[in-house]
Amino acid sequence: MKSLTNDQITEIAEQLDCGMRCYINKETGEIKTVLNFESWQTDDREPWEDVLNELDENWDKYVEIERMESYESFEIMADFAENVDSRELRDSLINALNKKHPFQNFKWIVDNSGLYRQKWFDFKKQRLIEWVEEKLDEINSLEEFK
Repeated sequence: MKSLTNDQITEIAEQLDCGMRCYINKETGEIKTVLNFESWQTDDREPWEDVLNELDENWDKYVEIERMESYESFEIMADFAENVDSRELRDSLINALNKKHPFQNFKWIVDNSGLYRQKWFDFKKQRLIEWVEEKLDEINSLEEFK
C-alpha cells in the first residue's frame, strides 16, 4: 500500500473520531470518507452516493481503517485520567469511569475542567494518530503476505 503522509494519518484519525468511515485507495493513497450509517440515525445516503458508488465499484482497491472499539476508547480515557497532574481532577475522572455511563460522565467532567479540556483533546488526538499508524502497519504486514 502507498505510504501516507502525517497529514493524511491525522485526517483519518480526526474523521474516525467524528464517526466517519475511512477508506484508503491502496494504489494512490487517496482517502475516502463516508458517514458511518450504523452510528447515525439517517437513511439519507444521497450526499455520500458518489463515494459509496466508487467504493462499491472498486472495493478491491480500497482498505478500510476501522474505528476503535469502545473498550479501546475507554482505555484512552483511563490513561488520560491516570496521568492528570491535578489530584482532584484525576480522582474525579477515575470515579466517573467507574460509574454507570462512563463516557458521558468523563465527557462532562472534562468539558468543565478548564485548561484540562484542551489537554484531553490533544492527548486523545495523539493516541488516535498512534492507533491509525498501528492499523496501517497491520495492513501493510498483511499486504506483504499476499
